[in-house]
Amino acid sequence: MSLLRCPNCNSKDIGKIGSHQFYCWGCFIELQVNGEKMSVYQVEEDGTLSSLDDLFFGDEMVQQDLPQIHASS
Repeated sequence: MSLLRCPNCNSKDIGKIGSHQFYCWGCFIELQVNGEKMSVYQVEEDGTLSSLDDLFFGDEMVQQDLPQIHASS
């Protein structure tokens, strides 16, 4: 189980929807974590994703800016 806090609403109510994809049930955004990079998306009515990265992160995001992810198999 992964423990991740939403960068938008700080909720822990995060569901895993893919190998590196998560969904926040608190504010309904999708998070994608790939190595040291996190991307944040709004899910549109038609199912497409719109990036919200410019609202949350600067041009470059480093590991120290990421919420901690604890995974156990």
